[in-house]
Amino acid sequence: MLLVTGGAGYIGSHFVRTYLNRNPRADVVVVDNLVEGHKEALAFSDRITLFSQNMGDRDSMRDILSRFPVEAVVHFAAFCYVGESQQKPTKYLQNNVINTLNLLSVLDELGIKRFVFSSTCATYGNPRSVPIDESHVQDPINVYGMTKLMVEQALRSYAVTSDWSYVALRYFNAAGADDSGEIGESHDPETHIIPLTLQAAAGKRDAVQIFGDDYDTPDGTCIRDYIHVNDLAVAHCQALDLVRSKQVNDAINLGTTHGASVKEIITTCAEVTGKEIPTRICPRRSGDPPVLVADNRKARLVLGWNPEYDLKRTIETAWMWEQNRRF
Repeated sequence: MLLVTGGAGYIGSHFVRTYLNRNPRADVVVVDNLVEGHKEALAFSDRITLFSQNMGDRDSMRDILSRFPVEAVVHFAAFCYVGESQQKPTKYLQNNVINTLNLLSVLDELGIKRFVFSSTCATYGNPRSVPIDESHVQDPINVYGMTKLMVEQALRSYAVTSDWSYVALRYFNAAGADDSGEIGESHDPETHIIPLTLQAAAGKRDAVQIFGDDYDTPDGTCIRDYIHVNDLAVAHCQALDLVRSKQVNDAINLGTTHGASVKEIITTCAEVTGKEIPTRICPRRSGDPPVLVADNRKARLVLGWNPEYDLKRTIETAWMWEQNRRF
C-alpha cells in the first residue's frame, strides 16, 4: 500500500488519480491537513483513505502506519510560495523541514524505506547555465528552495546510513488540469501565472500583474519551463516503480526543456480564450531568477519519461477547469 502526503493538494491529487488509474487493484492512504488541499479533489474514488492531519505529528503517523500495510511513500506535503517563504521563513522551515524530518524518523523506525520526494528546481538558485541539468550546483536564493534542499540532504543521509531507496524529483513549473475537468489548480491566494491570467480573461481579476519587465531576457520578463501536472503525475509513478524495484539514491529534473516568458504565457492564454487580457507592470519579486529551464535527458533515460502536453494544450486544460471549477 502507498502513503501519499499532501495528496489532496494540486499535484498530489493529480498523482493519486493517475496512480489509481494505472493500478486498478491498489489502495492509497492520504495524509493532508487540508490547509492547502481539498478533500473534493479525492472524491472520485473509494480506494482512498484520507486522514486530515499534520504529517509531522509522530504519534499520529505511527498510529496510521500501524493500521495499514504501507511499504512506500510519495511526499508532496509542503508550503510552496516563493514570495511568502521570504516573508515567513519560520513557517516554511517548520512545515517543510521539521515536519518532514519527523515523518522520516517514523518511517525509518518502522522500516518503510521506499520514498519519492516532491522537490523543486528552486534548489538550483540563479542558473549558471541553461538548460539546467542535475549536476548544476544547488545554491537556492529563496527560503522555499532552501527547505527543499535541506530535505534532499536528509534523504541522502538516510540512503547512506539506513539503506533507503529514494528519488527526489526536481520539477519546474507545474501547470494545467486533468483532462476530465474534475480536478485542477485551486489555491487561495493564487500566485501562479497561468491561473491568474485565465482568471483575468474570465473577468475575475482586473489585470495580470507582471513582476518585472527589465530582466535579461528577450522580452524583459521571467522565463519558466511549464510542465503539465499529469506529466508530473506519470513521472512520480515511474519514480515509485524505480524505488520499489532497486536501491536508488538519485535526483531527477522534470521539465519540458522549453521555456516561455510571462508575456508569452499571457499571449497564449489570450489565443486559447479568445479574450483580451489586461496587464500591469509591477516591481520584481524577491527570489525570482530570470530564467529556469530544465534539461530532462536524465528523466527520459532513467525513468523512461516523456512529457506529452505542450504549452498550448496545458493552457487549454487549465482554461476548461477555470470555466467549470468544482472547488
